[in-house]
Amino acid sequence: MLKKNTKDPINGVLLLDKALGVSSNTALQQVRRVFNAKKAGHTGVLDPLATGLLPVCFGEATKFAQYLLDADKAYIATLKVGEATTTADAEGEVIETAAVTFSATDFADACAQFTGTILQKPPMYSALKFQGKSLYEYARQGIEIERKQREVTIYGIEILSFELPIIKIAVSCSKGTYIRTLAEDLAKKVGSVAHLIALRRTKTAGFNIESTYLFEQLAKYTQAQLFQTLLPCDVLVAHLPEYLFSFEQVAQLKYGQNVQVIENYGKMQVFRIYDANHQFIGLAEHNGVDSFRAVRLMNTSV
Repeated sequence: MLKKNTKDPINGVLLLDKALGVSSNTALQQVRRVFNAKKAGHTGVLDPLATGLLPVCFGEATKFAQYLLDADKAYIATLKVGEATTTADAEGEVIETAAVTFSATDFADACAQFTGTILQKPPMYSALKFQGKSLYEYARQGIEIERKQREVTIYGIEILSFELPIIKIAVSCSKGTYIRTLAEDLAKKVGSVAHLIALRRTKTAGFNIESTYLFEQLAKYTQAQLFQTLLPCDVLVAHLPEYLFSFEQVAQLKYGQNVQVIENYGKMQVFRIYDANHQFIGLAEHNGVDSFRAVRLMNTSV
């Protein structure tokens, strides 16, 4: 564990393998204490009953965490068909049962029909807000809130195992996709009902589960080992184009001045920017014609 009151700033990204039964916030606080970090945040909530990839940002990296919220994701989901629950997962009570008479071919056909851009209605047991409260707070009180369907994209569904009543699938999808809802919809398409009994996030924004660390591992690491687990802050915006600035141009940005350039990109877009030593400086937006303005910059003085 890092020494308390360390003067070394902790900036970077940890790829955590969140444990079962732990909320994302609890997992965040656990690793924050191990690193003795003053500032930390995560890049998208995983339910307590879900496990897997949870990027955790420390220090300056928290400035760029929002850029992962829109990232595509991948999951391994385990469904139990024939039973529906109040929460659409194993935490809820069984509220409906149905026959399980479909074949693997039937289920594969259903998966094909749900591949592409589809409409999903967010579940009541979700963190979406309505009048300042999460939907799950209303659900626990037995209050149903009207929810609008919204577009999500399912890039692919692969059946990993089919041993009724248990089915395991791998799903790659866009942001905002509810795998619990997908499980219910797939079961409905084949004339049954279902709920999730396990969910594991395996990918997000180019990060893979193979690169993660368990909290139990981190708790045993030395200070040097802990620092070796951190990725640089700019991995969070690696999908953005890169632009190299001179030291003089970087100074202009830090003073809030626009930087004139000769490049004309024809449209406004955000770049990750570096100085002449290729040190990550932050993000700047090109106006599409001839200049950059700072969007979010690293505090490189710390």
